[in-house]
Amino acid sequence: MSDLETKIREVKERIKTAAAKSGRDEREITVVAASKLQSAEKVNQALLSGIKHFGENKVQEAEQKLPLITAPYDGFHFIGHLQTNKVKQLLLLNPCLIHSVDSLHLAKAISDEAVKLHKRQDILLEVNTSGEASKYGFPILDLEAGAIAMTKMPGLRVKGLMTVARMSDNPEDSRKDFRLLKSLAECLARHNLPDLDMHWLSMGMSNDFEIAIEEGSNLVRLGTAIFGPRIKPEKA
Repeated sequence: MSDLETKIREVKERIKTAAAKSGRDEREITVVAASKLQSAEKVNQALLSGIKHFGENKVQEAEQKLPLITAPYDGFHFIGHLQTNKVKQLLLLNPCLIHSVDSLHLAKAISDEAVKLHKRQDILLEVNTSGEASKYGFPILDLEAGAIAMTKMPGLRVKGLMTVARMSDNPEDSRKDFRLLKSLAECLARHNLPDLDMHWLSMGMSNDFEIAIEEGSNLVRLGTAIFGPRIKPEKA
């Protein structure tokens, strides 16, 4: 068994344990392999070892890598910060889900491009649950109005929320952010609006995904836990 296969098996066991701890079925949780700076070969290996979804952080890297992904998969996700001038390029790559919509301006750009392509793009709204200035995402007080406004954008379907928890050496500190995101999703779901579906809660990364699952996450973004530490390519 390769090191990658061992890591994936360990991740699945940890997910099973965390789900059971909160009375959930591990089959409710989708793993997105965060493949930033990983080779297409490694992504293919992960897909052949039981991972069915992967996510890229940069449009240019996704453009280069996707043609080299030969293993079958269920979904390519975009999980990084998205600039409006990259929206057209990204939509041509046909992501199943964009996790990081953090403003009405970006949402409108995605909707406009999706309409041109005669499609509707599934998105998640990124929320700054920690209030840290370094984080992207909707401020909590702006989320409800922003979400409702997006239901009027013809090229979008809002499918849930995403957050990146606060920076901390203690994973337990993430729990309050995850709990808050779940409560925000529950509030938005009460509107019962078309195209405002709170199906996905994308929260939890390699250092805190078990806590995220305990707090209701059903979409975890795992890089190091699957691939090991990222190795940045050397500059020429």
